Amino acid sequence: MPVVSRLNISPVLSLGLEHRGSIDVGPRGVVEDRRFFIVDDGDRLIDQLLVDSMVQVSAWTDPDATTLRLTFPDGRVVEDEVRLDAAFDSIIRKRPTQGHEVAGAFALALSDFVGRPVRLIRADKPGATRGDGAVSMVTDASLDRLGHHLGVGDVDGRRFRMLIDLTGDVAHEEDTWIGHRIALGETILRVSGAIPRCAMTTHDPDSGERDYDTLRAIKEYRGFAGPDGKDLMFGVYGEVERTGTIRVGDEVRLLD
Repeated sequence: MPVVSRLNISPVLSLGLEHRGSIDVGPRGVVEDRRFFIVDDGDRLIDQLLVDSMVQVSAWTDPDATTLRLTFPDGRVVEDEVRLDAAFDSIIRKRPTQGHEVAGAFALALSDFVGRPVRLIRADKPGATRGDGAVSMVTDASLDRLGHHLGVGDVDGRRFRMLIDLTGDVAHEEDTWIGHRIALGETILRVSGAIPRCAMTTHDPDSGERDYDTLRAIKEYRGFAGPDGKDLMFGVYGEVERTGTIRVGDEVRLLD
């Protein structure tokens, strides 16, 4: 069965991924993951589809999201206590989301980098910016199949921004787990469905620049799917039935 090869979180939505040797998975996933997000003065989400270079900025936060560190590609680091300011209540990715604006130097540094005034928001609840699925997974065999159809060889899984990357020998084996429960590390996950993909997967995970037409390739060899038959699926979601720690090297065990 596949084993965990890489664990990825993004404390600030759309910024660079942080790789960890282990993650603590709660009912809504990893509490540090996507705890912060960036909006403009009109409360519109600023993500990699709008500013592709955002992925060049990395972030770290603690489980309580009381300290934040941003590292910019020129080596500049902005780190401070998270001091909350005005309340925020708007729709983020079609979900009502409540939070608070983060005071201090973070927003100014991010505004300078993206070239427009932005605000940094901390969601009040972990997982508030996440849609379906507390956990996301994909196998490298699936990525290899995609690379074959693109004609590019290896495809870096970071462009799909999954929580869990898995090794595996069978392309899209993870699709066969849908509707079943798996044990992974200390957790038990119910694999709930395939993940509809967006144009963010067409961007290089280091530079943020658009390079591969991943959506066209998925369409050509997998076709449309989803409830309305209009989505391009790649990877799977999991819901957490038992919380716990997942580590690099843990093996997937199919329970039912």
